[in-house]
Amino acid sequence: MADPKGFMTTPRETPKRRPVDIRIQDWREVYEPQSFEHLQKQAGRCMDCGIPFCHNGCPLGNLIPEWNDLIYRGDKNEAIDRLHATNNFPEFTGRLCPAPCETACVVGINRDAVTIKQVELRTIEEAFDANNVKPLAPDRLSGKTIAVIGSGPAGLAAAQQLTRAGHTVAVYERAEKIGGLLRYGIPEFKMEKHIVDRRLAQMEQEGTRFRPGVNVGVELTGSDLRSKYDAIVLAMGATQWRDLPIPGRENKGIYQAMEFLPWGNKQALGEIEVPPINVAGKHVIILGGGDTGADCLGTSVRQGAASVTQLEIMPRPTEERPSSQPWPTYPMIYRVSSAHEELDNRIFSVSTQEFVGDGNGNLKALKIVETKFENGKFEPVPGTEKELPADFVFLAMGFTGPEKSALIDQLEVELDERGNIRRDENFQSSEEGIFVAGDAGRGQSLIVWAIAEGRSAAAAVDRYLAGETQLPAPIEPTTRQLMV
Repeated sequence: MADPKGFMTTPRETPKRRPVDIRIQDWREVYEPQSFEHLQKQAGRCMDCGIPFCHNGCPLGNLIPEWNDLIYRGDKNEAIDRLHATNNFPEFTGRLCPAPCETACVVGINRDAVTIKQVELRTIEEAFDANNVKPLAPDRLSGKTIAVIGSGPAGLAAAQQLTRAGHTVAVYERAEKIGGLLRYGIPEFKMEKHIVDRRLAQMEQEGTRFRPGVNVGVELTGSDLRSKYDAIVLAMGATQWRDLPIPGRENKGIYQAMEFLPWGNKQALGEIEVPPINVAGKHVIILGGGDTGADCLGTSVRQGAASVTQLEIMPRPTEERPSSQPWPTYPMIYRVSSAHEELDNRIFSVSTQEFVGDGNGNLKALKIVETKFENGKFEPVPGTEKELPADFVFLAMGFTGPEKSALIDQLEVELDERGNIRRDENFQSSEEGIFVAGDAGRGQSLIVWAIAEGRSAAAAVDRYLAGETQLPAPIEPTTRQLMV
């Protein structure tokens, strides 16, 4: 336990964000530095709650009260050891996870929850600054080889665990650089890409081999993988985006969010000067009110859009936890991201009826209508139709599962009723020796779930190859199907 009265005497306080008018002029992360002494006081708010429900809120089972107490006492070295015991990449989750641990915090029943996410982030950053994040190469090699397909958080977590277990692991990525959505989907203002690169450097020193720019299923077939490797881990993510096939969809100017965001990252890193999808001086509409939509918003603001409007079919959430989503569940409440601080023009309870063209094949407006939820579906409200000017529309409506690629056909793995790759309680697909981790098997989910599944799949692969394993599995076979 940290400060016995900390949660009563110290109010919750998170790091301040840089002023909006300054930060929208660059692509750097939005938060200002926070003193370690201030962080210690926040960690001291962690109470002796008896049963730490934050463990249940975190799919990784992070030992949150332990490293909160260690940070409060100033023991940074032991704190990072306890954090790394359950989480390969706390620098990723500390920036990108929506923190279901905090909504499950016992203090949060009738006070503001502990700033768990920020303590986690600063713990790993203090460790990197002190050069205390060392490669953990195995003592000996097993002689077994494993291919990991996909280099997002699930694939990287599985690869690091299996490499440390002594196996020879190669990570394949079809993009030109390793990182998956961490590199190409997350804007620079949420996580700068040198954060990814420094962790990849550690993994390379441990022995993980990276193979970017390889389209597995085309340049390297499924039979090639089966003959070359003792086991395969499919961690390609759920990249099959949801489309909107309504009148006018053929007009130019309508893009998926993941067609837009990678160009913004390249622009932010100086790899290109003017991206092919450039909204400077244009009217932008974003369909979808989630994190991906907010990422499109922040990117559009930094490119200099004339206006940005974000549409959501659901009603505006309440600011208080709904009674139907009691503690310690993760509630759907009204949230304001850093991008919404920069420009918040959200419209709720509306549906898109038509993409309106200018007659020459270009988008000029979006026809929308207000909706209400009746009889189990959203019904349009007559007389509320209107048009919004639009030069660009970005679809950020989620994903429906892994792409139905040639590799899936070549490996002959079965899909479930949701279109994800079917796997059993040991993360093994319908084909022996082929395992599935992350969104490819689970469906679109959180980064913390991806890392947890990568770690658990690695333990299953190690057991398959060696007969037993000492790798931790945060998602046990008996509980994996029960957790959502």
